[in-house]
Order: sequence, then structure tokens, then C-alpha cells
Amino acid sequence: MQYSTALSDAFLAAACLAAIIGIARAAPRLGHNAPPLLLGFLLPLLAAACGVVRFGISPSIAPLHVAFSQASGLLGLPLLGLAAFSLSRGLSGDWRPWSAIVVALGIGAALASHFGVLGSYRILLNLLPLLLLIEAALRQRPRIAPLAAACTGVGLFLGAGLAVGTDGFIGPLRRIDLFHALLTLAYGLLAWLLLQLRAAAKVESTVKTL
Repeated sequence: MQYSTALSDAFLAAACLAAIIGIARAAPRLGHNAPPLLLGFLLPLLAAACGVVRFGISPSIAPLHVAFSQASGLLGLPLLGLAAFSLSRGLSGDWRPWSAIVVALGIGAALASHFGVLGSYRILLNLLPLLLLIEAALRQRPRIAPLAAACTGVGLFLGAGLAVGTDGFIGPLRRIDLFHALLTLAYGLLAWLLLQLRAAAKVESTVKTL
């Protein structure tokens, strides 16, 4: 058992759960952006929850943990980036385009796996939403806080994936525990940013109406 990893996964799950609660409360003003946001945080929550069980109770759940972890990267993070794109423009959206996006992402992952390019596809699919988060935050100027949150969050995601990883140790710390710690902070910042983007869009819309 790796109890430190179970604990770090628990903190990650708690951060995603807090994000889901915040988005659920704001759902009436988020419109059709709310479901993809909820799914985008639900997938890493499920992955982290499975991690708690895998590393703290029963390793037999490992295949499910891996499946949810892959779904989080191939579906969850892209949905959050696309939602940021929508929210930064004050769009309430329609459920049908979001349904098409989910299907397209699923087909894309299946095709990438079939042709043996899933690794490259995953990298591309993780970088694109991070760029969308930066672009959405730039649209909030002259407000500095959203851009600072976006840059910090993107830096944490990149640091976790490219610099830290999940195998081995850094001094006395397991890399996977540091990986979870960085993601915990990143998802918390991302949830705050997404809710701020909607607020900024509403203010801009009101000014234009006046």
C-alpha cells in the first residue's frame, strides 16, 4: 500500500469536489456550459477517488483508476478548456454542440488508439485546452487576477506532467504525490477562473446593453 499516495489523491478528489459544488451552485447563470464543466471536474474526481482505493485499500481497482485517469486527460481537460472559450465570450451555449463535442472527443481517442498515436494525441489534446485557458484569461483585461490564475494553473499542469511525472522519487517524496499536489492546486485555480470568466462576461454584456 502507498498511503501517502492515497492521501494525496484524497486531497485532489476534495479539490475537484469543491469545484463541482461551486459550479453546481452557479449552474443557473452558466446555462448549457454547466454540464461540460461538471463532467470536466467529475472525471478527475472519479480518477482520484479510485486512486484512494487503489493505493489505500485494494490494488485490484487499478484498471478502473487508469481508465478514469485517461478519460480525465482525453475528455475532461478539453471540455474545461472549451468551456473557458465559451464563458470568456459570455455564451450560454446550446446542449447539442456540447453533445457533438463529447462524441467527437470520444471518436478521436478511439481512432488515435487504433492507429497507435494515442500518446501524441493526448499531448496535443492537453496542450490545446491550456492555450484556450490563457486566451480566455487574456480577454478579461484589464483585470489581472484571471490572467495570473490562468498562467499559474497552466504552469502547474505543465509542471506536473512534464517535470514531475508519476514514477520514482524526488528526494524523500514520491513523484506521484507531488504530481497530485500540483494538480490539486491547478484544478482549484481553474475552477475559480472559470467562474470569474462568466462574471466578467456578464458585466461586459450589461455595459454593451446600456
